[in-house]
Parts: sequence; structure tokens; C-alpha cells
Amino acid sequence: MYKAVSTHYISVFTMYLSPPTTYIQDTGSEKGRGVFAARNYAVDEVVEVCPVVIFHMSFSSLPNEIKTLVFNWAVLAQVPDSHALALGYGSMYNHDNPSNLRYEANNQHNLMRFISVRSIDKGEELTINYNARGGGAEWGNDNWFERMKIKPIFTI
Repeated sequence: MYKAVSTHYISVFTMYLSPPTTYIQDTGSEKGRGVFAARNYAVDEVVEVCPVVIFHMSFSSLPNEIKTLVFNWAVLAQVPDSHALALGYGSMYNHDNPSNLRYEANNQHNLMRFISVRSIDKGEELTINYNARGGGAEWGNDNWFERMKIKPIFTI
């Protein structure tokens, strides 16, 4: 939860974040580590709210080390030439198509919300779809992987 407090001259934003009920462990696959549900989640439940660090630059200008970790903030929040590094577990979610999470941006407060698209069982890996423009759970191709020159690894 969060609340905004304003005065006539200064706007102050206070953010209250609860740690997500998730954990990181090895997936036992080529994916390496992943984020897992530490409890059951219902459909449309917010799993995590993450502050983001915004990079106002073209994708090609980003350091190579973070190119696979950032979200296209230009598409998500309609901020030209910008990319977001999600803090918390936000940049740690692995890919699946369809995924069990979708995500959305809050440009006013530089936040991302990760929301379940179906029931998720305790111990299940939490995934997002790297290809889906705008944070959706399903997409028709693997264009993100092609652009990044990475072979996709799908959950069976």
C-alpha cells in the first residue's frame, strides 16, 4: 500500500511495501535460479509491487549487463526512450509463454505491479512473458529472445 501527501509547495510520496511471499531457488533446469510462490495465490492477486530505476536512454546505450534485466518503460509507461530496472524480485522472474503473472507500470510513482493471471500453487515458479508487449501473459512469438540472441527455455 502507499499514500501520497501533498502541500501547497512540496509534494511528498510515501511508499509502504510489504515483502512478497516468494523466495528464490534453483529451478533445476537450464534457467538457473527463479522466483517461487511461498503460498497459494488466487487469480488477479498482486504478488509483488516493485519500485523501479528508470534509465532515460536508448536500449543500445544501456550496459550489456542489464539489457536482459530491464523492462521497456517506453511501452509500459509511455515515456519515450526509457527502460526500467525493477527492484525486489521484479527483474528476477523467468519467462514462460503463457506465464502465470502479468505486469503493469505505475509511471506516477515509478512502480511495477506483478499480478497473477491464474491460481498459483505454493512452490510453483512465478513467471512473466518477456515477449508480450505491455506486460501480458501470452504472446504469439519469441521476438524478445530473437532480439537478444538467446535460446528460450520453456517450462514443461
